[in-house]
Amino acid sequence: MNAPRPPERAVRLLTWALPDDLRDAILGDLEESFAAHTEATLDLPRARRWYWREAILATMKLGFRGRRRAPSAERRDPLITSLLSDVRFAARLLARRPGFTALASITLAIGIGATTAIFSAIHPILLAPLPYPHAERIVQIWEGTDPKAPDNTTFLTMHDVAEQNRSFEAIAVYKSYSAIITGRGEPERVAGQRVSHDFFKVLGVRPTLGRDFRADEDVRDGPRVAIISDGLWRRRFGGDSAIVGAQVSFNGYQYTVIGVMPADFESIVDPTAQLWGLMQYDVSDPWACRTCHHLRAIARLKAGVSVKQANADLNALSAVMVRDHPKEYAKAGMLVIPLHEQVTAGVRPILLAVTGAVALLLLIACANVMNLLLARGAQRKGEFAMRAALGASRARVVRQLLTESVTLALVGGALGVAVAQLGVRALIALAPAGLPRLAAIEVDGSTMAFAIALTTAAGVAFGLVPALHASRSDLHESIKQGTRRAGGGSHLVRSSLVVGEVALALMLLVGAGLLVQSVRRLLAVAPGFDSSHLLTMQVGTVGPRYDVDSVTRNFFDRVLLAVRAVPGVEEAAFTSQLPLSGDFDMYGVHAESHPRANPEEDPSGHRYAVSPGYLETMRIPVVRGRSFDEHDAAASPAVVLVNESFAKKLWPGEDAIGQRIRVGSPTDGPWRTVVGIVGGVRQVSLAGDAPDAFYVPESQWPYTDGSQSLVVRARGDAAGLAGAVRSAVWSVDKDQPVTRVATMDRLIEQSAADRRFALTLFEAFALVALVLAAAGIYGVLAGAVTERVREIGVRAALGASRRDILAMILRQGLGLTGLGVAAGLALALVGVRVIAGLLYGVTVTDPATYAGVTAVLTAVAGAACLVPAWRAARVDPATTLRME
Repeated sequence: MNAPRPPERAVRLLTWALPDDLRDAILGDLEESFAAHTEATLDLPRARRWYWREAILATMKLGFRGRRRAPSAERRDPLITSLLSDVRFAARLLARRPGFTALASITLAIGIGATTAIFSAIHPILLAPLPYPHAERIVQIWEGTDPKAPDNTTFLTMHDVAEQNRSFEAIAVYKSYSAIITGRGEPERVAGQRVSHDFFKVLGVRPTLGRDFRADEDVRDGPRVAIISDGLWRRRFGGDSAIVGAQVSFNGYQYTVIGVMPADFESIVDPTAQLWGLMQYDVSDPWACRTCHHLRAIARLKAGVSVKQANADLNALSAVMVRDHPKEYAKAGMLVIPLHEQVTAGVRPILLAVTGAVALLLLIACANVMNLLLARGAQRKGEFAMRAALGASRARVVRQLLTESVTLALVGGALGVAVAQLGVRALIALAPAGLPRLAAIEVDGSTMAFAIALTTAAGVAFGLVPALHASRSDLHESIKQGTRRAGGGSHLVRSSLVVGEVALALMLLVGAGLLVQSVRRLLAVAPGFDSSHLLTMQVGTVGPRYDVDSVTRNFFDRVLLAVRAVPGVEEAAFTSQLPLSGDFDMYGVHAESHPRANPEEDPSGHRYAVSPGYLETMRIPVVRGRSFDEHDAAASPAVVLVNESFAKKLWPGEDAIGQRIRVGSPTDGPWRTVVGIVGGVRQVSLAGDAPDAFYVPESQWPYTDGSQSLVVRARGDAAGLAGAVRSAVWSVDKDQPVTRVATMDRLIEQSAADRRFALTLFEAFALVALVLAAAGIYGVLAGAVTERVREIGVRAALGASRRDILAMILRQGLGLTGLGVAAGLALALVGVRVIAGLLYGVTVTDPATYAGVTAVLTAVAGAACLVPAWRAARVDPATTLRME
């Protein structure tokens, strides 16, 4: 049996820099000891660990000493040897100054870490292509001609486009969908999509288990088949491959799972989707009509076809459709927008604004470190002069100092990566719900490469000016002065850097101040109802027995009775859609007294199918007329309420009470009489106007919504009633899902999530920038006091009081602050325009914000000046003059 061999090759790599004779001596000694150690312990892994330890110790004891005695010139390039020497010297220098190193490294870590964290979000969202094959060919198709307000499409429209276009390989339509999974564990609501069979073909992906949808399944009354996400498969079904072909209950119906998507699949058009089922529309279905704009479309361009060509193709097809169906289309025109552009349009302004903010923070951090290096350089002028006297060229001194700054940057960059990890977690936690590709935000290879490049660039950037400044030292003057008062020459540069820091900090503070004002005013907007003491939740119905409208209505009626009986409940009601919750349900409205030649041009409004008492529960005011009551039953005359804006649009200059409208189809359905006008409610966002809306009694709507929002007004704490209200719902039917539980105040806060996201980041960056700017002012003044000790002592000896000296230093510091504020105000008037789209109720030139920010920055700067000024005021003239 062969004796175990030591890891000789690995140790040769360890000792690569040693001369051959030293390496062979170390390996020879260790080989004999290894054999003896292995035989004694009979434990090979332990022996190998011992071998490594001894190899390292031997290398340190013999190798480096031997290399100093006998350097191997043939192994090292002189430049490399010199650079390594510079690095070792820089490391020793930083180690001897732990306070300076820690301060500079932490400052850099904050700047580099914050920038790297933001890049980790910018890269996958704005820079990287979508995670699909040839993603640049995937587009969304909209109806309309206004890119700022595109309209959903219809099934028949996309059916014609799919048959007649010349630009696309595949086209698919989809809509949001949710299902309750039952039969395996607790019931669970899962977000998903109803899609046409080519949906995954358009994206260029296919299930990793099972198969894709087939065209023969995407027909009316086709087989119930579904594809699930990898996450749902692992979480709900334990990752069992037998799931393919298995029957699973979705919404009370048995579906066959035919596929599982790959683990890395991202549903860009709906990041929450975990389940996909077929749409199974037919051209004869009433909901497949040309005026039923409830679908969205995606398509894959043919190779070589541009977006512009596809747009021209679809506009030509649209003109033909309008000619053939003049009553179904208001006007011709379609939009083809790249999917990447579409999904990032909403978050691009926020991310760009945050990127600008973090870039300012990085500049401030670099300026601060540059100031520290200038101060150190001023103290080392004697050293640099001596180097020059010994023959060092200016380039050699610059290279040494750049090596020191890059080494310092690498230390800061290493800490910055740790800061970036924390920053990424914070970004994910703070990100608004609409942020695309949230799961792709991480510190990956691209982020690390960015961090390394940024660290190197920062090291050169903040090190170059101090290096050039130090290399210009006057040999005779520096040696004559020594190191104690040699800093005066860099004072102008350091002061300029502080002015720049203050200016950049002011820009960040102005941005944060404007966002604070914006969010405050946005949340103060009256939403059209009283949100206090309101609890909301979504109640659904699952199962075949609820296919009958009378059964579903009976369920919701019984739930309402049970909830109203809960102690602490003042009022309760149901609605088909809830304000500021993301619900979106619009119908065309046709006024009997003002018919249009083309009914498609009639306006649309948000539909609220509500139970009696909804307006009273929400505190939505009835401006004129009456509200609904129990007499507005299914068999009673059809009635409707409209809000003020809709009444003015439908009957300008006329009385809306008593007018009649038809909802949906201009020819089918009952005429509904307007019995009341109500106040406007902000449905989509607090930032926009209250949209046109109409309210109908739920009992008079043609069908019963299977999922409705319950609103409960509590006498006390609304959140505290959640458990009791849920129990009341389940007392009627324990198998029905209750989801989306939240107070209305919480929903209002979430509606401003995008602005809050930007505000939180701006506030954090502005606070750090303020601290760094104050530190910069303190550093410059502290250095100036040290440099001017003799001058201050002479002033004191000649009669200057402590108050005079204190005032002199404060004037210097506040003078720098004033210059920085003036420059910052000028820059802010231009720079903060990038966040104009995030502001509400405040302009980018809001004088109150600028005045408040200036006052805060001046106060902080004044506090930073006090310590150096106090030190200067306490200089003892007798001691100072004796030292001279």
